[in-house]
Amino acid sequence: MNLVTAEHLTKSYTERLILNDTDFSINEGDKIGLIGVNGTGKSTLLKLVAGLEEPDTGTVVRGRNLDIRYLPQNPVFEEGETVLESVLRENRSRYHDQIWDLESQAKAMLNRLGIPDHDQQIGQLSGGQKKRAALASVLLSPTDLLILDEPTNHLDSAMADWLEEYLKRFKGALLMITHDRYFLDSVTNRIVELDNGKLYSYQANYEGFLELKAERMDMEQASERKRQSILRVELEWMKRGARARSTKQKGRIQRYEALRDAKGPEKEQAVGMESISSRLGRTTVELSGICKAYGDKVLIKDYTYFFLKNDRIGYIGPNGSGKSTLMKIIAGWEKPDSGTVEIGQTVKIGYFSQENEDMDTSLKVIDYIRNVAEYVQTKDGSISASQMLERFLFPPSVQYTVIQKLSGGERRRLYLLKILMSAPNVLILDEPTNDLDIKTLMILEDYLDSFQGIVITVSHDRYFLDRVVRRIFAFEGDGVLRQYEGGFTDYAARKAAEAEAEEESRADVKPAAPPKEKGQRIRGPQKLKFTYKEQKDYETIEADMAALEERIAGLEEEIQASARDFVKLNQLMEEKEKAEKELEEKMDRWMYLEELAAKIAEQQG
Repeated sequence: MNLVTAEHLTKSYTERLILNDTDFSINEGDKIGLIGVNGTGKSTLLKLVAGLEEPDTGTVVRGRNLDIRYLPQNPVFEEGETVLESVLRENRSRYHDQIWDLESQAKAMLNRLGIPDHDQQIGQLSGGQKKRAALASVLLSPTDLLILDEPTNHLDSAMADWLEEYLKRFKGALLMITHDRYFLDSVTNRIVELDNGKLYSYQANYEGFLELKAERMDMEQASERKRQSILRVELEWMKRGARARSTKQKGRIQRYEALRDAKGPEKEQAVGMESISSRLGRTTVELSGICKAYGDKVLIKDYTYFFLKNDRIGYIGPNGSGKSTLMKIIAGWEKPDSGTVEIGQTVKIGYFSQENEDMDTSLKVIDYIRNVAEYVQTKDGSISASQMLERFLFPPSVQYTVIQKLSGGERRRLYLLKILMSAPNVLILDEPTNDLDIKTLMILEDYLDSFQGIVITVSHDRYFLDRVVRRIFAFEGDGVLRQYEGGFTDYAARKAAEAEAEEESRADVKPAAPPKEKGQRIRGPQKLKFTYKEQKDYETIEADMAALEERIAGLEEEIQASARDFVKLNQLMEEKEKAEKELEEKMDRWMYLEELAAKIAEQQG
């Protein structure tokens, strides 16, 4: 059943055309991920579907009695309300007879989303907390169509996992904007791309979209080659008969003019350049015994780490655990309660914070970047500010626009480019994936591949962490930071294996043997020895471990070579995860066998 039908949609803001005579529909069972570059009109399309804005031309027809719930990118609340009152306000009128049940559900959902103080004034919440409270309000009551604008922003990994499972079970239709590629892959069954005012629909999740889009681009390029070929033939025909134009077939001339005026497909923009950085000396950034607390809450306790050249470090943990505080300590914006931060003389830090710290929105886009550098030197030669802007998806038509006219996502992208233009050799990225579109994230990821320096990032984006980092520090409560090797998938596999091992060890605890009865013979200690299988394992396990280590190293090389092939990358990551799990099991077995062998040797001695 069709829920929403939009035809011949056109929408523009001043000189910018957002939608250009395009069509769109939503059917029952659709779980749609809307993607596209920031500033192209994704949020506007959501508002048109929700009925909050009207198109310049075209129609949006919604099904009779269609119930829609909408989560805006920046929710607004009524001042003076508590968190619980704000979440329940809209739901009271809908389900006044079930208000007690809704209230308990609302409290459980708020707890899940990291807002335990339900009586706190809504105005006292941070921007991220307000977004999560608005998400709870929208999800609380059933609906036919759920429209979500960046629901994964400000969610930590556990919250994102919860929302992912919630939306997979959700019975209604879903239309959402999100940059989280693993989330899109798991939840959606249809991807709609907004590109140059047109909507392209793909009946697939994100992985399938990448394959189908590649096919579409190939077909468009083939059609363009055919058009150019026919155009060359027609052009020769026009030249040969130029003097006798009046005698030519009118239809053929019109066909030639139509071919000549047709626009070819726009090619995907790529960032084919070396990243910009300055030389890094022997001493980089050295953290020794860092401690930080606010009141009774300990965020960081005795944390020591010396960053190595070309380190790729990710920090993860629940919201409010201290990740951003640590970034500010490294950048020198905050002081630790105790411990030292030593910064090498050649270190030049570029800090992409969660706020656009110093953005003067009255400036033009080009002037904002020129204030950092008119030109930057790369291995490819000198690149101008204008060229860098183009490579970061700011075409010449936008470069002389005043910043205040840009969307929130475009401002974040511009702020990121400003940081990169300053040629840092230590790059701190605090939640870089918030409010950035997928295309910009891909540009950033490609850029970081050749970045000659240290990358330190805080992120909840699992794909970004897998793509960029090689070591993770997890905030595990009470100020403890624990180190894990690899990306997020490696971290999650390690945590799952530890939980499984703990469960098994609990199950293996046997009840104490009953006391011996009077007169019962007490045997002496049993003589230790290998079983047949243990003996076999002991003889071969070191060779097995060496083979697995070699296999993992080979997979890591393949992963590096396949960084842009999403499908193959997923397969390789899965293989690597299995191999690492098997290696971990082998190592546990090896340790057990070594201990047993030592005890047997002791016994024999």
